[in-house]
Amino acid sequence: MTSLTVTAPMAAAAPMAAAPPVFGARIIIGLVGVLLAVLVSGLNEMVTKVALADIRGALSIGYDEGTWLVASYTATSVAAMAFAPWCSVTFSLRRFTLCAIGLFTLLGVLCPFAPNYESLLLMRILQGLAGGALPPMLMTVALRFLPANFKLYGLAGYALTATFGPGLGTPLAGLWTEYVGWQWTFWQIIVPCLIAMAMVAYGIPQDPLRLERLKTFNWKGLLLGFPAICMLVIGLLQGNRLDWFESNLICALLGAGSLLLVAFLIHEWSQPIPFFKLQMLGIRNLSFALMTLAGVLVVLLAVVLIPSSYLAQVQGYRPVQTAPIMLLAALPQLIALPLVAALCNLRWVDCRWVLGIGLSMLVLSCLGGSQLTSVWIRDNFYVLQWLQIFGQPMAVLPLLMLSTGSIQPQDGPFASAWFNTVKGLAAVVATGVIEALTTARLHFHSTMLVDRLGNSPLAASNDPGLAHRLHEQAVVLTSSDLYLCMAGVAVALILLIFWLPTRIYPPRAPT
Repeated sequence: MTSLTVTAPMAAAAPMAAAPPVFGARIIIGLVGVLLAVLVSGLNEMVTKVALADIRGALSIGYDEGTWLVASYTATSVAAMAFAPWCSVTFSLRRFTLCAIGLFTLLGVLCPFAPNYESLLLMRILQGLAGGALPPMLMTVALRFLPANFKLYGLAGYALTATFGPGLGTPLAGLWTEYVGWQWTFWQIIVPCLIAMAMVAYGIPQDPLRLERLKTFNWKGLLLGFPAICMLVIGLLQGNRLDWFESNLICALLGAGSLLLVAFLIHEWSQPIPFFKLQMLGIRNLSFALMTLAGVLVVLLAVVLIPSSYLAQVQGYRPVQTAPIMLLAALPQLIALPLVAALCNLRWVDCRWVLGIGLSMLVLSCLGGSQLTSVWIRDNFYVLQWLQIFGQPMAVLPLLMLSTGSIQPQDGPFASAWFNTVKGLAAVVATGVIEALTTARLHFHSTMLVDRLGNSPLAASNDPGLAHRLHEQAVVLTSSDLYLCMAGVAVALILLIFWLPTRIYPPRAPT
């Protein structure tokens, strides 16, 4: 497997190459600092989304305005992932990371003190921009500073953002809103981010500034790509609420966003220093990893949302009551991911088989969830969560290994931009798809249940609880359908393994 660096294509223009940093405790501390900042960034988005009802109530914000807080934060966060690698090379990895963490923390402190909705929206937009710049830095540090034999463990740290972080959103939201105060949904980031800044400042080597790169900055690419990503993200997140193409706003956002994205990609094809190197999509393993990652993230988001939604609507659970089943799958990731990394690091282990087994475990978990009934409570989901403890890391880490093992060192920044942007967009697409499927199946089952009830004596009894029971049963049937749909997605991804990716061996230091 080829070792990656974040050397820019113009690195040859540098007058003197700096000596590579010596791997040791200092580098590990810096890596852990970046990992902590990235996890906190993801948690900030998840926690505020779960606790949105409490935040809206405290700040007297309407439902529609609350959805714009979520969509705007996510839009700038995903867009920042595409352009952050270029900035880290130009302004230095250490300096850019510290500035992003500092701005992210400052805005988190100020959000609860926003005097009005408009100022809060602006702060969340800027905070999303700062938070979205951090995930590419984690991949960059892991690939650049870790020795070959340890790179998979660094990638395992990056994989925590997809397996460990999302599961903590509901428990933390329940903790802050039930026992402390809604302000801490924003302030929870302060202490971890300050610690992360200290660790990054100590552990990450300082690169020289490369301000000469500003002379060849791809301004046209930025002006095309940034609004394109933001429009598409907002359109997808607001689509279900505004009834998709029945809304002129959604049509404008998705239509204009798609046109700008096409223009952006055409422009990037011929650029000497692009933000996205489209020629890399000709690498089979990278294309497979990006495509499969999108599908895996849809499944991983669904297995978090489905039980949370079911328990809230049918059993009346608050987030703090749903927390145990989320923690059961999330906390063991701290052990499961290093174990999976050690497994993939064995030369005789084919990571494609590891990926297939992980996806198979997700299939079994979803098939088990499709059997749920209206009497299921929290305890019934524990077996499903056990399957995900190893299923999730085995489905994510091999994709990182496949995507980073087939490219040249000078393409490292482009691989980071591709992987992180696809990861961010896939999470948004997953949210939109799941919401659309939920609405469609809920309407279908509600209509069918009412139709079957017809003129039965039960319907004529004027039972005040009948409508509630019909809704509960529709939620149960919808949840079962979603689980089956996710199982189908995972099976389709397994079938791709048989003909698309080629085998990649674990990285090794030169001998």
